[in-house]
Amino acid sequence: MKTEIKKTLQEKDFDTVKTFRTIKEDISLKMADMNFEQIKEYLKTNSAKLYAK
Repeated sequence: MKTEIKKTLQEKDFDTVKTFRTIKEDISLKMADMNFEQIKEYLKTNSAKLYAK
């Protein structure tokens, strides 16, 4: 006798992967034309904002 396991898929209110991907793409676009010093300054001034979301 085989037991079937059915997973119930529920609607997600918050999609972590989609959100994280969007944030990474946004940061990547902002940093695309920056040199190393500009990237360091960007991360220094915006890192608190990135974690606060």
